[in-house]
Amino acid sequence: MRDKIEELFGRQLKKIEDPDLRTKVVDIWVNAAQRGGWKANELERIPFTLLTDTKGISLIEHTIAVTEGALGLANSMKESYREMPFEIDFDWLIAGGLLHDVGKLLEIEKTEGGYRKSYSGKCARHPISGAIMVAQAGLPEEIVNIVACHAKEGEGRPKRVETILIHQTDFATFDPMVMLEKGLLIT
Repeated sequence: MRDKIEELFGRQLKKIEDPDLRTKVVDIWVNAAQRGGWKANELERIPFTLLTDTKGISLIEHTIAVTEGALGLANSMKESYREMPFEIDFDWLIAGGLLHDVGKLLEIEKTEGGYRKSYSGKCARHPISGAIMVAQAGLPEEIVNIVACHAKEGEGRPKRVETILIHQTDFATFDPMVMLEKGLLIT
């Protein structure tokens, strides 16, 4: 499982400068996959959401898109602003992007004909279960904030700038899919 996760997220993991953080990100994915009962060859087929038709976009593809999108936005701000009004921790941003939906490995389960919300997912949505796993792994509170507050659970809560960047890119990848299904996306 570890080798598969390192392969899937290799490009993003290499960008994390702190080797301990890089290792813990993979550890959390391995733990979540084991707890969710997933096999390495199933990871690339898990849909990134059960709330709309994903058109085949997987949780892995979504995770990479969100991480890279947040990085692109952060770099654009850094390059465009004469003076940054706040600091962005790029290691935290990348780790948070890779971990923002790790709780979905507990929230979603495979069925005969597809996928459904698991019992664990009914008890706690992925931001909650993911934040618990991140905290248990000993990652900084700032990364716990990214995972816990990237979705509706974070509305009105204090957030790190990295959390805001992950939140915005997460919804930038999710909202068009919902609008497409509802016939509201102008194409």
